[in-house]
Amino acid sequence: MATKSRGYNAEDIEILEDLTPILHRPGMYTDPANPNHALVEAIDNSADEGLAGFARNISVTLYEDGSAAVEDDGRGIPVDMHPKRKIPAVQVIFTTLHSGGKFRKTDKDAVYRIAGGLHGVGVCVTNALAKRLEVDVKRDGAQYRLVFGDNGKVKETLRRVGAVGARETGTRLRFWPDPNYFDSPKIVVADVSALLRAKAMLLPGVRFTLGIEKNGHLEKQTWHFPQGIRGYFSDAIAERNPVAETFFGERYIDAQSESDSFTEGEGVLWAVAWTPEGDVVAESYVNMIPTRLGGTHVSGLREGVFNAIRSFIEHHAMGQRGVKLVPDDVWSRTSYVLSVKMLDPQFKGQVKNELISRDAVKLVAQMVRDPFELWLSRHVDEGKRIAELVIRQALIRTRAAQKVERRKTSGVAVLPGKLTDCASDDPERNELFIVEGDSAGGSAKQARDKEFQAVLPLKGKPKNTWQDAQDTLYANKEIEAIALAIGVEPHQAGAATDLSALRYQRIVILADADVDGSHIQVLLLTLFFRHFPKLIEGGHVFVAKPPLFRIDVPSLGKGKPARKLYALDKQELEGIEEKLRDEGVGEGKWAVSRFKGLGEMSPEQLWETTLNPDTRRMLPVRVENGALEQDRGIFDMMMSKENASLRREWMEIYGNLVDADIS
Repeated sequence: MATKSRGYNAEDIEILEDLTPILHRPGMYTDPANPNHALVEAIDNSADEGLAGFARNISVTLYEDGSAAVEDDGRGIPVDMHPKRKIPAVQVIFTTLHSGGKFRKTDKDAVYRIAGGLHGVGVCVTNALAKRLEVDVKRDGAQYRLVFGDNGKVKETLRRVGAVGARETGTRLRFWPDPNYFDSPKIVVADVSALLRAKAMLLPGVRFTLGIEKNGHLEKQTWHFPQGIRGYFSDAIAERNPVAETFFGERYIDAQSESDSFTEGEGVLWAVAWTPEGDVVAESYVNMIPTRLGGTHVSGLREGVFNAIRSFIEHHAMGQRGVKLVPDDVWSRTSYVLSVKMLDPQFKGQVKNELISRDAVKLVAQMVRDPFELWLSRHVDEGKRIAELVIRQALIRTRAAQKVERRKTSGVAVLPGKLTDCASDDPERNELFIVEGDSAGGSAKQARDKEFQAVLPLKGKPKNTWQDAQDTLYANKEIEAIALAIGVEPHQAGAATDLSALRYQRIVILADADVDGSHIQVLLLTLFFRHFPKLIEGGHVFVAKPPLFRIDVPSLGKGKPARKLYALDKQELEGIEEKLRDEGVGEGKWAVSRFKGLGEMSPEQLWETTLNPDTRRMLPVRVENGALEQDRGIFDMMMSKENASLRREWMEIYGNLVDADIS
């Protein structure tokens, strides 16, 4: 019998002050593989000075002792006393989370309206994970120095160390990474080099220099692209023999755009080309931050360019009978560089590898489509060469799908009557959403893209199949329907199983964002883990993440109309509300409503938040290397009928860690 834990009182509540949260959970704030991201945070601050039009030279130096320095000739970090904290502003920036000059987005005169640094965490990470950090600031005719050590503690308070010219300004930061917080303490030079080269492309007026110390001497390399993206992209695709001229473009919202849902200064810079062979160039940036995993801005570029090319092909009657173009036909041979400026972008994680702002799809798509259609109409021969390459890719895809279909079908497939199938025969593209209940199923059927998304509604909660024998599974009609729909028979882990008959690349569990929905997810995951393990092994099973809350935000005036935002849970809701306060939205001006279920969402809302590949959030189901037995043990404890006592003991020990929404 489990012993009772001791009392839970106010003294058990620990408040993490200053930089302590970063030291407790460094993986939440940075990439622990190496100090590159800590260095990037410092580079981004200097680049933001360049973006704001103040810095003209930015240099990065990597020293033999493992330290790194970043120096710019911008305005210099403020050194006067902060009115609230009563310490120098430069000290606040390096020691206080969520501080900085990049929050007042609604103020046209703010020091940074569009910037890469967004969360006020930035160089606090650099400081917290450093054995030593030195800051030198030049401004107001003087040079100042501030030194930190031992992971963010002030070692030398700010002091004036000399005089400089009245116009001499800038900031220099040097830090020594603490190896205790990284898998490797070495900075990856190739990544830094690629980043500076890209920054130079995005900031044509700024010269970037990388210095590497070797045997006491600095070896320097400089990047400067006076032509910006044109010179950079032309070099990048020089040996790939594009079929047509590069499509360059740049558009921003101007002061007269009162009807737009975007703000003055937001916009897009792009270069797109089509190459018949070789690796493609695919680079995207948001406020000069490289988004290596792409995101919603790349989805907007795909949408705008795809619609323009499809319209061109239809206008010139170039289509092939029986071949329907899909975005991958256009993008499989597309090279691009995309740079987006957004007032308040949302990234997936502090490392900012992926943009998740839903507005970015609309912003980029509407900025790109019209100029590209105009470009195609003026370059008809170029457009036809692009169209021919696209159609060739579509034919290759269609023939491959037909071969798969012929190989896997030996007779007429018997599909469950409740399945609402998709039109496409391409299993590599198709998706199946398994939805609980007719109400939610009806909403999903209306919201889906009928071309490649199928819906299978289930009646009631699925059966717990953990201890069921496989030859008895089909006694349950809901499980039989799942097996028939996906085209794969139940099988044992480790068995030789043929997945060639799999009808959908993605099998998505779609349930309500509440406790009942979580229960349904667990029961379906139990089914797949126990009786269809090859689907999980092959990366075919996903869990959709519909929102629990909708936030209606009123108009903020010119250029900022009313908005609808969505939050997955209470924690995300609190984060959105905090961001609204930072934007200047009055307390209580926004309205929060809670979705009782998927059936309560309109088809438009369900499409935008949960089904649209460009804007949805979906979790892939994976088994980590070496964790199979551990996962199997957890399932056995949680799902076996005879393990009730083990479950009770587990809940007594770990139940306090669960943040369950049971309202």
